[in-house]
Amino acid sequence: MHTQTDELYMQRCIDLARLGGVAVAPNPMVGAVIVLNGEIIGEGYHQLYGGPHAEVNAVRSVLHPGQLSEATIYVSLEPCAHHGKTPPCADLIVENRFKRVVVGSLDPFHAVSGKGISKIQQAGIEVTVGVLEKSCRALNKRFFIYHEQQRPYVTLKWAQTKDGLMDRIRQTNTKREINWISAPETQALVHQWRSEEQAILVGWKTVEKDNPSLTVRAVSGKNPLRVIIDSQLQMPADSQVYTDGEKTIVLNLLRAEVHGNITWIQLPQLDTSTILKALYEQGVQSVFIEGGSQTLQHFLADGLWDEARVITGIHTFGEGIPAPVISGVPTQTFTFSSDQVYQYFRS
Repeated sequence: MHTQTDELYMQRCIDLARLGGVAVAPNPMVGAVIVLNGEIIGEGYHQLYGGPHAEVNAVRSVLHPGQLSEATIYVSLEPCAHHGKTPPCADLIVENRFKRVVVGSLDPFHAVSGKGISKIQQAGIEVTVGVLEKSCRALNKRFFIYHEQQRPYVTLKWAQTKDGLMDRIRQTNTKREINWISAPETQALVHQWRSEEQAILVGWKTVEKDNPSLTVRAVSGKNPLRVIIDSQLQMPADSQVYTDGEKTIVLNLLRAEVHGNITWIQLPQLDTSTILKALYEQGVQSVFIEGGSQTLQHFLADGLWDEARVITGIHTFGEGIPAPVISGVPTQTFTFSSDQVYQYFRS
């Protein structure tokens, strides 16, 4: 059983965990709070991949370590029980003889799941599991999808005109550039979204027509790994994704090779499940799919998506390439600059 007080401190763990952001990927975001007699005496969060975990930072922040044996430690995710880049946090908790441990959610990773809890309980320490579990899982939705479904968390994104089009009809001699639909301010929002994911994926036709860089140049953040679907290797050799030095994976049917920043991965077929399996095997926990229309529609039709973000601009094209069709009611809508943003979650 847990109390409202437990929920209060677990919410603090969640708030702390969010501070880690994408800097901890592919590890999960985790927060920890240490409480003694109704007062917080220590807290911490996982700040950087490869760095100390939340529990370690929380213990180090306590001024009088001798108090730990009478304290409760709250952790948003089950303490690890294996040696990774850092020692097991379950051992740290046992060594400090905490009076009680409160955990938000079990860890889905097979090397941890249930083992951390078991090790702590075997040491005679009281453990409560499942406090604000839904919120703790939502915090690390990418991590949970990756380990439970053996695929990346998939976010679809596209911009469409008021008349439901994604692009104009391109002539063969058309200059390679983007037909902008959304406002410049909204483009910065999209770059922020990109910075929150490990990879970004488009089809080769998008590269051929738009010659995009697929980076986060409009915001401060880490560029995602670029993934291009190009079955017959038809993408122009002078495309920015080939020439700018950023890491790029080309999924195709013909070639398996690594050269500089480019990795060609040869697959037996290029359906949505095979693509996601290949990204899973590359350790990609989340992918931001930006187009084109056919690529997006395939993931929608196959039900292999978790979230969709649709931007409707103020422009009309009259004729052009239809935007993908998504069913259901948006979970969230808001206006950004002059554009309408619709967010969907797959039920």
